[in-house]
Amino acid sequence: MKFEMDSMGSNHVWTLVDPPIGTRPIGCKWVYKRKLETDGEIKTFKARLVAKGYTQRPGVEFEETYSPMAMDKSIRILLAIAAWYDYEIWQMDVKTAFLNDFVEEEIFMDQV
Repeated sequence: MKFEMDSMGSNHVWTLVDPPIGTRPIGCKWVYKRKLETDGEIKTFKARLVAKGYTQRPGVEFEETYSPMAMDKSIRILLAIAAWYDYEIWQMDVKTAFLNDFVEEEIFMDQV
């Protein structure tokens, strides 16, 4: 939980303010997950602070949602090129990548 809060703080995810009158803040909750080794032993515990976006009303509190992702066709083309030229393929994971996007609308969330 500390890592999650530190990541949000260092990425300037929020500013503590009083919501404007008439604004309904979104609730939030902690989601916990265990990462397991291949033998079933617990490797690490993870915690994420998530907004209860399912409480928002379409057309009132949000217009559209999406999650950017590469098309399957694009990934297949890249893999075909890598196979043709015998390239090595590397994978990487960006921790807290979702915190690096910019949201244009102001969103008010209840404080934990």
